[in-house]
Amino acid sequence: MSAAPPPAAAVDHVFYDGACGFCHGSVRFLAAHDRGGAFRFAPLGGPTFEALVPPGRRAGLPDSLVVHAADGRLLVQSEAVLHTLRRLGGGFRGLAALLALVPRPLLDAAYAAFARNRQRWFGRPPDACPIPSGRLRARLDP
Repeated sequence: MSAAPPPAAAVDHVFYDGACGFCHGSVRFLAAHDRGGAFRFAPLGGPTFEALVPPGRRAGLPDSLVVHAADGRLLVQSEAVLHTLRRLGGGFRGLAALLALVPRPLLDAAYAAFARNRQRWFGRPPDACPIPSGRLRARLDP
């Protein structure tokens, strides 16, 4: 059983691939459903990422989704997805509970297969730097 999520005031940083259309859509989805402000968003390799993730920890991280949890843990692959779903709460927490019944190696394999194909399936964002809405812009870090 995993630990309880951090208090609502604790903020996780979600780092994403800035050149991936699916990743941009995921950030918009998370921001739209994150009523409590549990997440801030920043691109992988940006200043916020470099400030929060020490150089030794950056090596070998996927280029799709990395969550720096408020408690300092660095979450990747299915663990990052399950964590974000739990933090969203409501029905998303239930979805995370169902997905958590799948063995972690199988979930990670599915995540890796999706991550390998995401740019082919979803393409790049239409703009090199899409302009987010004001509400989302306030939650983006460099």
